[in-house]
Amino acid sequence: MFRKKQKVVYQHEKVPETPPPSFLRKVIGGMFRFEALFFAAAFLWWEIVFKFATIRSGFSWNLCIIALFSVGYAMVPVLLTSFFKEKIARVLRSILLFLGMIPFGVEFFIFQEYNIFYDIKTIINGAGGAATGFIGEIMNLILSVSGILMLVLLAIPPVLYLILKKRCGSKDANWPARLGILLAALICIGGGIGLSHGLKSYAAVYSKEYSFPSAIRNFGLLTGIRLDITHGRKDTLSFENAEFEPEEEPAVTTAPADIDPENTATAATTVSYPVHTLDIDFERLAQEDSGQYASLSEYITTLKPASGNQYTGMFKGKNLIFLTAEAFTKEVISKELTPTLYRLSTKGIQFKDFYQPACAGTTGGEFQNIFGLHPMFGGASFPSFTAGGNTGLTLASQLNRQHYWGKAYHNNDFTFYSRHITHNQLGFSEGFMGYGNGMEQYVTYEWPQSDQDMIKGTIPEYIGKPHFNVYYMTVSGHNGYDRFNAMSAKHWDEVEDLPYSEPVKAYIACNLDLEAALTDLVAALEKKGIADDTVICMTADHFPYGLDDNASYGNMPYLSELYGYNVVDAVHRDHNAAIIWSGCLEDAEPIVVDAPASSLDLLPTLSNLFGLDYDSRLMPGRDVLSDAEAIYFDRDYNWKTDRGYFLAETQTFYPNTEHDAVSDTYIERIKAIVRNKINYCQGVLNCGYLAHVLPQ
Repeated sequence: MFRKKQKVVYQHEKVPETPPPSFLRKVIGGMFRFEALFFAAAFLWWEIVFKFATIRSGFSWNLCIIALFSVGYAMVPVLLTSFFKEKIARVLRSILLFLGMIPFGVEFFIFQEYNIFYDIKTIINGAGGAATGFIGEIMNLILSVSGILMLVLLAIPPVLYLILKKRCGSKDANWPARLGILLAALICIGGGIGLSHGLKSYAAVYSKEYSFPSAIRNFGLLTGIRLDITHGRKDTLSFENAEFEPEEEPAVTTAPADIDPENTATAATTVSYPVHTLDIDFERLAQEDSGQYASLSEYITTLKPASGNQYTGMFKGKNLIFLTAEAFTKEVISKELTPTLYRLSTKGIQFKDFYQPACAGTTGGEFQNIFGLHPMFGGASFPSFTAGGNTGLTLASQLNRQHYWGKAYHNNDFTFYSRHITHNQLGFSEGFMGYGNGMEQYVTYEWPQSDQDMIKGTIPEYIGKPHFNVYYMTVSGHNGYDRFNAMSAKHWDEVEDLPYSEPVKAYIACNLDLEAALTDLVAALEKKGIADDTVICMTADHFPYGLDDNASYGNMPYLSELYGYNVVDAVHRDHNAAIIWSGCLEDAEPIVVDAPASSLDLLPTLSNLFGLDYDSRLMPGRDVLSDAEAIYFDRDYNWKTDRGYFLAETQTFYPNTEHDAVSDTYIERIKAIVRNKINYCQGVLNCGYLAHVLPQ
C-alpha cells in the first residue's frame, strides 16, 4: 500500500564515503566478535555453575582468577575455528560447546559420589571398572534431581548457540580479528597467572604446592586440568634445604624422682641400635646417574636413616594378616557394638591420632597402605608402579624373601582397578584371588559382598602354613548407605535403635559384617593356637565419602553426624583408625602412639617390628615407635605435627592450643620437609626409582 520513499541522489551530488576501519579497530573488533563473547560467557558459566554446585564458596579473589582464565581459554576454540569458512566454523563450534561441558559433568558426578575431585589419570584408570561394576550407581546419579539439573545448566550454552548462531553469527574472520582474539587470550591468561602468583594464598598452590583438588577450588576446573597435565610432565625434581636453625625449646621442669643406687648404672646405660639401611651407595649413584635418578639419590644422602629401637624384631617370624577396610573409620569402633574391633584397637598398639588421606579412592588408599607412598599419578599409580617392578619394599616381597606363604584376597570383581594384574605383582607367593578367579566359591554375588563370607571361606587356605602373609581388601563397608544395601539389611536389627539417621545407621550396619569377619578370624587363630604368633594390621582406604552426596567442607551433615563434629577441612575429614594387634600384646604393657601418624607410616613400622632389612630413607613415612619427627601430611600439602596442623590452601597454621604457638621458622621448616617428601613420591613414581636402586 505504502512505498518507502527512496532517497534520490543526483549525479552532481557526492555520496560521502565511509572510511575503512583502521587495523586497530579491526583487532579490537575481533575481541568483541559474537563468537568470542559467547564462548567467554559459556566457559565462565560452566566454571561458576560447577563451583557453586560442588565447592559452594562465596566471593573471593579466586572468582576473578577463574573469570580471567575462563575468558582466556574460551578464545582458543574461537581462534582455531576462525580458519574455516563461517558455515563450517559454526558446526565445529557447536560440537566443541557440547564437548566442553563433558569434563564439568564428569567431575560433578565424581564429586557427588566421592566428595573429592579425581585427576585425569584416576578417571581414565577407573573408567572401565566403573562402567561395568557400578553402572547402576552411575545411572542413579545421572537421573537424580541434582544430576538432571546439572546437565540442564551445563547444556544451556551449546543449546543457546544452536539457536543464536545464524542470527548473530559473524562473517568470516580476517587476520586482524584473529590477532584480537589471540591478544584477548594472552591478556586474560596472563592476568590469571599474574594474580595466581601475586596473591600469597594462591601462589604456593599454583606452583610448588600444587594439587589437583586445591587447583580446582582456587583456579577452576579447566586450570586444574591444565596444571595436572603440565605438572604430570615435569622431568626435573627440585628438593629444598630443610635444615633450619633449631628453635629454643622451653625448659622442662620435672619433679625429683627417687633413685635406686643399685640401678643407677643400669639406668645410665644407653642401648645402641643399628640403623635401617641397605647396602646401596646413594652418593655414588648421585654422581653416576642423571636426571631424576640423580636428584632422588642426592636427596636421600641428605636424610638421616632411622635407628632400630626396643621394638625392633618384636614380631620376627610371626604371621601377618593385613586388611584394607573399605570406607572404615574410627567411629565404627565401639565396646558394645563391635567388641572385636574394640579389643584389637585397645589391646594392641594404640594409635591416638591416625589419618588416612583421601586422594584417589580405594586404589589410592591401597597404594598408600601397601607402598607407603602417596599415589601422585592418581588412579594410574598402582598399575604404573607395579608394572615397573617397584615392589621390592612391599611387605609381600620382604616376607616372600623369608619364604612366607602369601596371598591377596578381595571379595569384589577380581578385574576391578586391574587388581588381577597389579596384585599378582606385589610379591605374594600365591598371587591374588577375587570374585571371578576363585572367590565365588566362598562369597555370594550381592552388593556389597560379605567380608565375613570371604574371611571364613579363605582361612583354611593359610591357617595351617608354617608362616603366612595374607592381604585382604574388603568391600562390605561400601556405599550406598540405606537399608536396602545387602550388608545393611543383613545387620539392620543390630543398629535399628541407634540414635542416628538412616544413612549413618546403614553405614554402621555395613561395617558390622567386618566386625563379624574379624571375630571369626580371631576365633580361628585362637582355636589353632597361633594368635600369639600372628599379627593383624588394619586401616581404611578412605573416609566414608558415600555418606553425603555432593558435599563440600562444612556441608557434610551425615559424616559430621558420625564424627560428632562439623567437618570443615581435609585434616578433620581424614582422621581414622589403625590396628596393629597380636595375641602376644594382650597382657603386655600398652604401647601408645600419641603423635600424628598415617597410612604411610605402616610400612616402616611393620618392617621394623618384623625385623626386616629395609632402608628407612626410601620410605617417606616413619616408624611410629622410633624417635623420628612425627609429621602427618597428605598429597595436598596439608600437614600436622604435635604442635598443630597446617592447611595449604589458605596457608594457615592452627596450633593445638593457644600455648602451642610456633614461629614462622618452624612452619617453613615443616613445609619444606613436606614438599620434599611429596616431590620424592612424585619422582619415585615418575622414573621407577625403587626398581633402579633395589637389588633384584
